[in-house]
Amino acid sequence: MVEPCIPTIDLTPFLKEDEDGKKKAMDIITQACSEYGFFQIVNHGVSIDLMKRSIELSKTFFDYPHEEKSKSSPSSNAPPLPAGYNREPMHLAERKEYLVVCPPASCLNVYPENPPEFKEVLEEMFAQLSKTGVLVENIINECLGLPHNFLNEFNHDRSGDVLVVFRYFPASKNENIGITEHEDSTCISFVFQDEVGGLQVLKNGEWIPIVPVEGTIVVNVGDCIQVLSNKKFKSATHRVVRTGGRSRYSYGFFRNVTGDKWVEPLPQFTKEIGEPPNYKGFLYKEYQQLRIMNVTHPPSRPEDVINLTHFAIDT
Repeated sequence: MVEPCIPTIDLTPFLKEDEDGKKKAMDIITQACSEYGFFQIVNHGVSIDLMKRSIELSKTFFDYPHEEKSKSSPSSNAPPLPAGYNREPMHLAERKEYLVVCPPASCLNVYPENPPEFKEVLEEMFAQLSKTGVLVENIINECLGLPHNFLNEFNHDRSGDVLVVFRYFPASKNENIGITEHEDSTCISFVFQDEVGGLQVLKNGEWIPIVPVEGTIVVNVGDCIQVLSNKKFKSATHRVVRTGGRSRYSYGFFRNVTGDKWVEPLPQFTKEIGEPPNYKGFLYKEYQQLRIMNVTHPPSRPEDVINLTHFAIDT
């Protein structure tokens, strides 16, 4: 049997330059990312009060009538996701609805007018998660043994980052999946959820529920890190399972690669150590568009779903 939880890392040593504490934390993170790509963080710099208020306001917003929520529907279909209020396609409409926020300075954002303080809270949440994103990306950079600040310089354009506020509807009589088994196309993703929970991670062939703990943020490594590290770090497989009788509310922050960034295994993990690359290189924005098509226009056959296997090299 696998352990019933994933590692929880206290980031205090990284904020206070505690070298011994940093080394112990990095050892745990390295093992977690090598095995299944998930860990949790506390003392991460995001206000717990802000996290609680964000969940409360999301519940208020999603409880409004559809007419009110539709006032903040997308004004364009700009990538990576249309900013504003969205609902799943009709064949999945009973599963979830969500609100997408681009960087606060972006002209793409369509903020809800109600509840009145929601816009300010969303902008502050975006800012605090962005700051934590820099910290966590630097930690992963060190865990991989890359040159100082390599990932932040490689991934310097922050215009493609998104904050997504989710409401998953209660399970129906027919099925309870909120989002099916998948990996994120990002570099790094953050999630925090309300007390209902439902997030599960695949570890050693078993689905492990991520039990909600106040103030805890779940971190998962995405496809970009798996490719850059030539599979040294895994892109985490996860899903959301809906419970009966209650909606689930959560926030996801996705630290993306943007622009015409070419993604391929780094020489530090291939030719410099005599290892063959596991993936062909690809233009990230094209890969991201293909991944979004999986959601907006799901293929009829599971084998036609686009993921990293599409670029895998047989070795």
